[in-house]
Amino acid sequence: MGNTLLIKGGYIVDPDTRFEGRGDLLIADGVIRDVGADLPVEADRVIDASALTVFPGLVDLHVHLRDPGQTYKEDITTASMAAARGGVTSMLAMPNTNPPMDAVQRIEYVTGKARTDACVRIYQAASITKEMAGETLTDIEAIIGSGCKAFSEDGKSVMSAALMYDAMKRIAAMDGLICDHCEDITMVRGGVMNEDASAVRLGLPGIPNAVEDVIAARDALLAASTGARLHLCHCSTKGSVAIVSDAKRDGVKITAEVCPHHFILTSDDIPCDDANYKMNPPLRTKQDVEALRKGLRDGTIDCISTDHAPHAAEEKSKGFLRAPFGIVGLETSAALTYTELVKPGILTLMQMAEKMSGNPARILRVPGGSLRAGAPADLALFDFNAEWKIDPAAFASKGKNTPFAGRSVFGKTMYTIVGGRIAWERRIK
Repeated sequence: MGNTLLIKGGYIVDPDTRFEGRGDLLIADGVIRDVGADLPVEADRVIDASALTVFPGLVDLHVHLRDPGQTYKEDITTASMAAARGGVTSMLAMPNTNPPMDAVQRIEYVTGKARTDACVRIYQAASITKEMAGETLTDIEAIIGSGCKAFSEDGKSVMSAALMYDAMKRIAAMDGLICDHCEDITMVRGGVMNEDASAVRLGLPGIPNAVEDVIAARDALLAASTGARLHLCHCSTKGSVAIVSDAKRDGVKITAEVCPHHFILTSDDIPCDDANYKMNPPLRTKQDVEALRKGLRDGTIDCISTDHAPHAAEEKSKGFLRAPFGIVGLETSAALTYTELVKPGILTLMQMAEKMSGNPARILRVPGGSLRAGAPADLALFDFNAEWKIDPAAFASKGKNTPFAGRSVFGKTMYTIVGGRIAWERRIK
């Protein structure tokens, strides 16, 4: 075997085989060749992982690359570098670029560029409607035939129930995946944060939970009727959790994700007119956060994604009323999840690996999420004992827009390995 890498003595957490414990992993030619205790082999390189936790590489189902059309905010190279620094080895790019990802040739632009410019695996979602205008469906069959993994109208919902029903029938017939942004735009009415006492305190127009819940309920019913595979993006309300739970109980092919900002922060945490706290859906209440955490713990919520949405500093400096929605998250999601969910005992390490690697790989049906022999060598090695402060100035992403600046967290990404090659290695000073 050539080009071999031995990861020695790491604490392995594999959601695929359910193995958790110390061991070695031998990597050769982009594949995990062997897993075991004290493997008696010599390798071209040996990583001492005795102080590290070894996960299958994280799979992020919700990322905005901003390419094409807004590369001043982010591009494929910088997004992939940010992903690698966060332990993310695969990510699904949302289609709300300029122009939108509504045709095979546009999708091939991103996937082709990713092959040459990215250090992690990038999959591109297609839009459900042409130009994301919500009026005419894209050529769903041709797009799926080209290898596209998923469809989404992220950034908005398909407001016509009839059109969404037709989309689900066609996507279901091709066994595709729908990643659903749930937002009834007719109910937003200029809202910029959650509709609650904090909105009154800040003098800002609010967005009620029903904005999300109405579409989540509608599309769960449509998925039940059509047999479509439906994945709810960035759930933020206790209502969404209940809708997913009920739909799963009834046999609907539904999965769901939540982002770290939604299971950590509430609207009460917004200190002032700081648009780094402005995202869509907005930060909700303590009751919503508790429901999201419970949903993660009991399996109702399948995945943790970032909704990584970079913006230029001058855009986010305009205040809540004028700034765009969105925050970055690729470089902080693992540390925030470990600090806020695993360290206090809300989730186990195995559950974290399931939510951030195993489940999203299974839902998207891509390689990854496994450390078994024969699996692609996509891994993330973390030092969960290492404490650090989040510093946006140090991000690889062009976007620095985060509400977590200055927050102390545990968990540094020490190595990210993609296809057997080291995409990120933290230099020890």
